[in-house]
Amino acid sequence: MIVCKSPAELARMRPANVLVAKLLAELRDAARPGVTTADLDQLAEKRIRAEGGEPAFKGYHGYPATICASVNEQVIHGIPSTRALVEGDILSIDVGVRMDGFYGDAAITVPVGQISERAADLMRVTEESLYKGIAQARVGARVSDIGHAVQQHVEAHGFSVVREFVGHGIGAAMHEEPQIPNYGEPGRGPRLTEGMVLAIEPMINLGKPAVKILADGWTAVTRDGSLSAHFEHTVSVTAAGPVILTTVNGAAPGAVAAPESEPPGRRRHLA
Repeated sequence: MIVCKSPAELARMRPANVLVAKLLAELRDAARPGVTTADLDQLAEKRIRAEGGEPAFKGYHGYPATICASVNEQVIHGIPSTRALVEGDILSIDVGVRMDGFYGDAAITVPVGQISERAADLMRVTEESLYKGIAQARVGARVSDIGHAVQQHVEAHGFSVVREFVGHGIGAAMHEEPQIPNYGEPGRGPRLTEGMVLAIEPMINLGKPAVKILADGWTAVTRDGSLSAHFEHTVSVTAAGPVILTTVNGAAPGAVAAPESEPPGRRRHLA
């Protein structure tokens, strides 16, 4: 069942989503050579609890950390560790927060020092594809219109879309219906209506789309060892257009052009 949120519920969702946005900006600045992903995780948990929130991921189905920190070929669900970041890495950071009974969820991929031109292209195209998808989150559109827009943009630049993991509805639960694949034909799936809130999150590989799960049971990596990038926003569907909730100051309706589990073969993932 797809749950549409009332204006009052959307207002209650805002603090968690604003905190996610603020925290991602802080973590972006902190992701430097020599810093460990465990350092970033500790920073995130301290900040979330200081603001009166709860880490949404920690303990969720047994996940052991506050953030997902996925380096280079790690696609999603990388568990923070004593691994130190080095110049040239790219790091995907996924953060979830629960406040006042509602969830916020977003992700970014950041460069660690100077990175290769190809890695920068992958990050740029992945983030662009997120906004292409968000632009389709309009009343009357279909869920598959979002994934189709993502796939068209990504594949036009020679990259590939991960199939095994999808975006999701979000609200009083971390994962709600509908599932939102990042690929597919347009005009399919549930029709978008006012009050729906969606976590839209392209996961894009430099090489082939196939992934595998490591022995820790969480970390997904590219099978061919190629780099992967991940960007995500929580977005509400309104009569005036999509509104991005995971921004520090909020976003005007339609202002999505530029940045500031499951059926077989698909998984609703941690975040």
